[in-house]
Amino acid sequence: MASKPAPRPPRLDPVQLHHLVDNDDAFFGPGGTYDGQRFNRPSFDGADLSSTDFLECELNAPTFDGAGLRGTRFRGTVLTDSFAPVLKASRTSWRDVEITTPRWGSAELYDSTWANVRIDGGKLDFLNLRAAKITDLQISDCIIGELDMGGATVTRLALKNCRIGTLDIQQATLKDVDLRSTDFRTLNGVGSMAGVVLDEYQLGLLAPILAAHLGITVA
Repeated sequence: MASKPAPRPPRLDPVQLHHLVDNDDAFFGPGGTYDGQRFNRPSFDGADLSSTDFLECELNAPTFDGAGLRGTRFRGTVLTDSFAPVLKASRTSWRDVEITTPRWGSAELYDSTWANVRIDGGKLDFLNLRAAKITDLQISDCIIGELDMGGATVTRLALKNCRIGTLDIQQATLKDVDLRSTDFRTLNGVGSMAGVVLDEYQLGLLAPILAAHLGITVA
């Protein structure tokens, strides 16, 4: 019997940080560059961080309540225990990043770019990745109220042991998107499922939605 083709997993390299300098700067302005720095419990609440660069930094328990991160770039950076009731981060860029146990309410990350990123644990009420460009992203052990990838271009995404309320992939372009081991209650965009890998149990749950989409009557 021929073996079933397996999806290509995300290509992920661990973030390695060396010789970081502690930063206790209370001012965070737009357009700045932070390189090789460690932030312990920084409050970015209300700050304008638009077009700011974080290069090979470590952010421990940062808060972003009311912060503006439009166009902010994260490179080779680790974020642990980040908190944001509303994350205003459209058009951000995330490359070679590790995010551990985030607690985000409404995460506005549309038009963003992701490459070689891990998100482990945490709770995200609404993750808005509409029109995002995603390559090599893994989200593990995370509770997500709604994941919106409408219109996104996604290559090598793995959702592992996640719980998702609503998954929206309308008009998305997907390749090697592995949803096995993840539970989701509602799926929007069944017509855009080319490139998705499911297990047999998930396929059974989706059967009524697929039948309705194809105009099949089950009697």
